Amino acid sequence: MDASEQFCPNEACSARGKVGAGNISIHGRKRPRYKCHSCKKTFSARKGTFFEGLRTEEEKVTMVVTFLSSGCPLQAIVHAFGLDERTVAAWQKRAGEQCQRVHIALVEAGKVKSQHIQADEIRAKGRKIIVWMALAMDVTTRLWLAGTVSQHRDHTLIDRLLQHARACCQFVQGLLVSTDGFAAYPKRIVRAFREKVKKQAGRGRCALEAWPDLCIATVIKHTKKKRVVEITRKVARGTQEKAKELLLRTYGGTQFNTAFIERLNGTFRERLASLTRKCRHAAARMETLEAGMYLIGCTYNFCFPHHELSKKAYFGGPTTPAMAAALTDHIWGMRELLMYKVVPPCAVQRNPHPSNDHVGVLQSVFTLLLHSQNDHVDVLRSTFWLKFLLPPERGRHSPVNGELPVAIILQKMVNFYR
Repeated sequence: MDASEQFCPNEACSARGKVGAGNISIHGRKRPRYKCHSCKKTFSARKGTFFEGLRTEEEKVTMVVTFLSSGCPLQAIVHAFGLDERTVAAWQKRAGEQCQRVHIALVEAGKVKSQHIQADEIRAKGRKIIVWMALAMDVTTRLWLAGTVSQHRDHTLIDRLLQHARACCQFVQGLLVSTDGFAAYPKRIVRAFREKVKKQAGRGRCALEAWPDLCIATVIKHTKKKRVVEITRKVARGTQEKAKELLLRTYGGTQFNTAFIERLNGTFRERLASLTRKCRHAAARMETLEAGMYLIGCTYNFCFPHHELSKKAYFGGPTTPAMAAALTDHIWGMRELLMYKVVPPCAVQRNPHPSNDHVGVLQSVFTLLLHSQNDHVDVLRSTFWLKFLLPPERGRHSPVNGELPVAIILQKMVNFYR
């Protein structure tokens, strides 16, 4: 047990989220617990992890989750370990939620230097539902960036996918996005990869401009009797020369393609039973499918070495996509993934003495709300009365009732907003 790597999870603690601050000590070793000396609260070593509240042996649970992430059928796990089917399903959902927290904290932290992204969708049959799963990946590092689940293949699905993919990426001068022929992609890509640019000095809103040298390549496959007979490749945005340069620089092949994301689709179909074609394990709820998606995607990023990246032409040793993207320096074990704690944001220290400018602004706002005769201001005034526990007005345009002096009301506003 190492108290220096722990943090206080108490939301009301002034030292919440501070790692290595010296406020955490070991409180018990038989049942591992820590104590925060700032708030005097104790907490379990499993707090905020997958194992919080579980009584089954960690080794057994870890083995079951490992089998689930490798595509082992749920019924086989039930018979092998003598568990209830609902128990295994609950562990799969809990593992997916843990992996989602890890993915948001590490992958969607905006540290991936991506210059080539591919996106595609998977169609899966559920119990009386048709589910679409959209995925996006970085070609150079083979890192799974984002995924979304919906019952409809529309612009909302693509918009959510690209917003998550944008959260993973650093701002770069050149970016190539390769997709299929779905018409919703080009506009949604431009909408996602934009930055605020101040064009005029002084007051005014910033303009949203697309990233410089943003290129969009579209690959359309024409089939006949379920066989590909022709492939149309075109650049929907940007110049042909720049898109070709980014394609060669990121080792994405010699022609525009979606081969990498289609290979990732095959990995997801192999390891997630609900995505397998003509299977007997159809998903009944989208939440279950989403949890399975995060479990497969997170273990793919952090736990399993990638065969192509491990070759001498790339890194020359066992390498995961997360290692290739410089998000970690080693291959994670399953227990390390399940025991990972996401550090919450540190508690914000409020200023006990607000500045005079702050008080002056509140005085102006209060005066406006008190004396203005406008329907919109009436709504704001009523909101303020409820917010600061003031009695409602008797008349529509009457001033404050007088139950509380103006000075007390102003002091309440200052205390609330400081």
